[in-house]
Amino acid sequence: MSKFKAWVSAARLRTLPLSISGILVGTAIANSKGFQDNTIFVLALLTTLGFQITSNFANDYGDGIKGTDNDQRVGPARALQSGSLTKKELEYGIGISILLSLLLAGYLLNWAFGLASLEYLIVFGLLALLSIWAAVRYTVGNKAYGYSGLGDLFVFLFFGLLGVLGTMFLFTKQVGPIDFLPAITIGCLSTAVLNLNNLRDHAGDSLAGKRTLVVKIGFDKGRYYHVLLILTALVTLLIYDLRFEDWTAYLNLLVFIPLGVHLNKVLRVVDPKQLDPELKKLALSTFALALIFYFLNDKFL
Repeated sequence: MSKFKAWVSAARLRTLPLSISGILVGTAIANSKGFQDNTIFVLALLTTLGFQITSNFANDYGDGIKGTDNDQRVGPARALQSGSLTKKELEYGIGISILLSLLLAGYLLNWAFGLASLEYLIVFGLLALLSIWAAVRYTVGNKAYGYSGLGDLFVFLFFGLLGVLGTMFLFTKQVGPIDFLPAITIGCLSTAVLNLNNLRDHAGDSLAGKRTLVVKIGFDKGRYYHVLLILTALVTLLIYDLRFEDWTAYLNLLVFIPLGVHLNKVLRVVDPKQLDPELKKLALSTFALALIFYFLNDKFL
């Protein structure tokens, strides 16, 4: 494998659509309130992609040096595990990715707030630094939170609440209680993607000492938790949509049809390896929901 292909593999491109789902939904809500700024939108997308790629590099590095990624793991081989990238190369890659992400975040926050809103600039600057910390510390370090069962909480907060509400705030400088509902929807679906990954890998994670939530509660309870996450996403989005009289407001609920099929598969599966194809389906369904929400916002939001 060439170095270019190795870096593309380590960036895990299939994770990127999920990472920007919150940006799409947050922007749609802001647009529906009369706030539009294409520069904020593009910079928010690029910054989030930077954070996600940083997280993917760090995840490859952290799981690789801990031995969690090994020949027994399910799913595609990782860069460090396979030897396509060295430990030192990944360290440089993580550093460069962090630098680029922070530059993008700084440009975004200066454009959205500027010195006129110094308090917002400081708060969101700290959130950007916290996002970098969370991206790296998921698997890197002696006290990586992904190894303590806290990954679900961080994904819900950063992909859901911060992703949606933070993006909306960049445009509007305000957040209402009703805006939390779609943020919870995206947060739950994003957490479900992580949970599905942990269901698939639970045996290997347990042997490697990676105490994910699934490892802690067991495979069967992890499946019921998965159902709870997706049902919560459905209910919160339905409550949000009930405010609108136009039937097109409910088009974003169509994604829960394939998600229902997905849940049936998760509840019936015997071999965890069979869950691997479901990851792509779940992530793309979440992204599809975000796209519908974004492109139809002018009509029904």
